Amino acid sequence: MSSMSINIPVNEPLIDGNEKKYLLECIDSGWISSEGPFVEEFERKFAERVGRKYAVAVSNGTAAIDLAVEALCIGDGDEVILPAFTIISCVLQIVRSGAIPVLVDSDPCTWNMNVSQIEAKITAKTKAIMIVHIYGLPVNMDPVIELARRYGLRIIEDAAEMHGQTYLGAPCGSFGDISTFSFYPNKHITTGEGGMVVTNDLALADACRSLRNLCFQPSKRFVHERLGWNMRMTNLQAAIGLAQLERLDEFVDRKRRMGCLYTRLLEGIKGFDLPLSKTDYAENIYWVYGLNINGDQEINAKEAMNRLAKRGIGTRPFFYPMHEQPILREMGFFKGERYPEAEKLSRKGFYIPSGMALTQDQIKHVAHEIREEFS
Repeated sequence: MSSMSINIPVNEPLIDGNEKKYLLECIDSGWISSEGPFVEEFERKFAERVGRKYAVAVSNGTAAIDLAVEALCIGDGDEVILPAFTIISCVLQIVRSGAIPVLVDSDPCTWNMNVSQIEAKITAKTKAIMIVHIYGLPVNMDPVIELARRYGLRIIEDAAEMHGQTYLGAPCGSFGDISTFSFYPNKHITTGEGGMVVTNDLALADACRSLRNLCFQPSKRFVHERLGWNMRMTNLQAAIGLAQLERLDEFVDRKRRMGCLYTRLLEGIKGFDLPLSKTDYAENIYWVYGLNINGDQEINAKEAMNRLAKRGIGTRPFFYPMHEQPILREMGFFKGERYPEAEKLSRKGFYIPSGMALTQDQIKHVAHEIREEFS
C-alpha cells in the first residue's frame, strides 16, 4: 500500500492570473462592496460569453436558482419538472414557494435527466422544466425546447457546472428563458462563492436585479412592495471572476486534457464505468471525473471512497436523489416514487480529484492508486 502521507485533494482551484492585480485595484480604490465597477464589467463580459443580453451577478449558485424560480413567479400549486439526480439547490425555492417538484429519472450513459420521460410528467399545472447539466455533458436540449414550445412552458437552465461547454455549438446557459451558473471553487470559473443569472428577457433581468437587492425601489428605497433577498455579489468577488473569465478557453482545454488522460490511464479497468467522452451534440467538459461502479464490483461508492482515502486520494460522492432526501419525504413529496437510475448513480458513483490545479503527475498517481486498489 502506498504512503498515506500523499494527499491529493478532490479539488484545488487555479488562481494565478490577474486575480491579485484586480483585487488590489478594489482595495486601492476602496470599492469592495457590491457597488464596485467590477460587478457590472463581470456581468457584461459573462453575458457576452454565453450569448445572452443580460447577466445578474449574485452571491452563489443556489441564490441564482432561487432568483430564477421567483422571477418566473412560480408559486402555490405550480409544478416544475426536474431531474431526480441533482443537488438539492434545484428544489429549494420550488418547495418554499409552494410549488410542486416533479421528477424524472436519469439517463444511465450521460447521467443527465432522461428527456424522453418529461412529456409523460406534464400536466395542466406544469409551469416550467428545470434542466440541469450534470458533471460534464449537457442535457439533450432540442427535445426539451420542443416540449416547452408545444406546451407553453418556461425553461430554467441550471448550467452551474458548464462554463465554456456548448450544445451543438451554442453556449450552455443560452437555452433557458432564464439560466443560472455557480462560481463555487470547484467550477471552471470561481469567485470563491458566487453565481450568475442570465437571460434575454429584460423584465426577468430587472426582476432578478431587484430581488437580489431586497427589492429596494429607486424612488422609495425603504418602501417595499415585494419580498426579496440580499444576494448581491461583491466587487472583490467580481474582480476574481473577471480574471477567471479571461482564461475560460484555457481552462476548458485544460479540463478536457485532464479528462482524456484519466480515461487513457483507467481504460479497461474492471468494475468501473468511465464518463462518456462525447455525444452527438457535445464533447465532455469533465467538470469532474466521475467513476460509476458496475456489476463487476460488489462494493458501493462509500466503501470505494474509504479505500482510496487510505491511499491519500480525495473523492466526493455523487448527488443523493431528490426522492430519497429525508426532508423532502418528511414534507410529503415523492411518496412511493422510485427512480432506479438515479438511485444507482447515488449508490455507485463518486468522483476523483478533478480540480483545475491538478497536475499530470497527480493524475497519473491517482490512476495508479485506483488500479492498485481495485485490480
